[in-house]
Amino acid sequence: MNDNVLKIRNLVKDFPGVRAVNDVSFDIKRNTIHCLVGENGAGKSTLIKILTGAFVRTDGKIFLNDKEYVAHNPKDAGEKGISTLFQELNVVDQLTVEENLTLGIEDTKFGFLRKTDKIKKIVEVLKDIEPSINPKERVSRLSVAKKQIIEIAKAVASDADIIIMDEPTAALSEAEIERLFKIIKKLREQNVTVIYISHRLDEIFELGDYVTVMRDGKHIDTKPLKEVNERMDLIKMMIGKTVMESYVPRENQSDEIVLEAKNITNHKLKDISFDVKKGEIVGFYGLVGAGKTELARAIYGADKYSGDIIFNGKKLGKTPVKTIDAGIALVPEERRTQGIFTLLTIKHNIPVMNMKKITSSGLINTAKEREVSKEYIGKLNVKTDSMEKETAKLSGGNQQKVVFSKCLFADADLLILDEPTRGIDVGAKAEIYHIVRELAKEGKTIIFFSSEMPEILNSCDRIFLLYEGDLKAELVNGTDIDSQDIIHIVTGGV
Repeated sequence: MNDNVLKIRNLVKDFPGVRAVNDVSFDIKRNTIHCLVGENGAGKSTLIKILTGAFVRTDGKIFLNDKEYVAHNPKDAGEKGISTLFQELNVVDQLTVEENLTLGIEDTKFGFLRKTDKIKKIVEVLKDIEPSINPKERVSRLSVAKKQIIEIAKAVASDADIIIMDEPTAALSEAEIERLFKIIKKLREQNVTVIYISHRLDEIFELGDYVTVMRDGKHIDTKPLKEVNERMDLIKMMIGKTVMESYVPRENQSDEIVLEAKNITNHKLKDISFDVKKGEIVGFYGLVGAGKTELARAIYGADKYSGDIIFNGKKLGKTPVKTIDAGIALVPEERRTQGIFTLLTIKHNIPVMNMKKITSSGLINTAKEREVSKEYIGKLNVKTDSMEKETAKLSGGNQQKVVFSKCLFADADLLILDEPTRGIDVGAKAEIYHIVRELAKEGKTIIFFSSEMPEILNSCDRIFLLYEGDLKAELVNGTDIDSQDIIHIVTGGV
């Protein structure tokens, strides 16, 4: 048996309109901590979902311990030797630690749980990793770090050759992170290979033996970390050449402040303050876990927060209904579940945020409804053969245009865009960018949240950088902006 526990060869994964993993080949050596890095959209998550059996590959081969490997689902992957510790923990709070450890692999006789050697082994592994955890304790009483240790123990006891850890420190304190690192290094000593995914580059350098960099769905390089001299070397591989922004400063920008956020704080956000001017496109950029969606939802009133938001001179209410009434609308990150009614037609979706405009005495004026739908289908170039088409049957880009139409018909003066181009093809992205610029020209104010640096650099007048719920920097576009410096800041660099 050779030194490589996993060999990936010419792996491809296609989704409609996009190749998420593009001819990727690299090896992972046995008994190492192998780090996987790349910007959002680089293809890391898709690659991991193929390894765990959540996605079916389009092409290519994977070899585990020199045997061709295909996993039909995560349970199948675990049985074949690949276990995953997801960022969203897979534990049941209402059960005890011991019940969680044996969940799905119970041995029973006549319907009763049997104390078998398998269960004893898992409990012994847990005791070895973290003696302070009582197997009889209810999981709801444990910290996030200890819940993670339960999942690690289950993976180790299953004799996994590989444990994949996806952003495992996202919700941990410094002390808990230090403890987790000791456990990960101990796993390596116990002949377990760890694939470690993180946006925190300092963690990569502290833990890793090897690092694989992905960009735009492609494998860029795999190197021993001792051959990577500093953070900037890794950053250059992650982003390629310096991103050349094509931002064109807009004429006659207003100095009038329409929105002012003061000391916004909640479970994720840490004392964030900023302002937005009339007709301005302001961008917030950060990686996974930076707090972008949480800030968007706080402004919209969907998440609780302390602090104040002043809009058009008045304190903003802290519910979506009050926010919409004030003239603010949100294009949410999850358009299919939060932005549109997929089973309703285009005609029925567009007016839904401002029904009073098309109703009289509680009855819908169908002529007005059709007139409004026709107007916005034309204005936003929604590609459809009929306004009677269900929105579920539209492409992702055209669904997003319907969400924009809803917000504009609501008479919103300020639009919050949370990852507005996620999951849509290049042509539809260009159309969305054009719509955003045109709306700003018409005097609408835009707050643009994105994890794609090029679209922030190309579209926004000012850019705020977020890391771990903190607002770390403010940049004025049109001045000298170095994309490597941006990545340095949003990955925790000082």
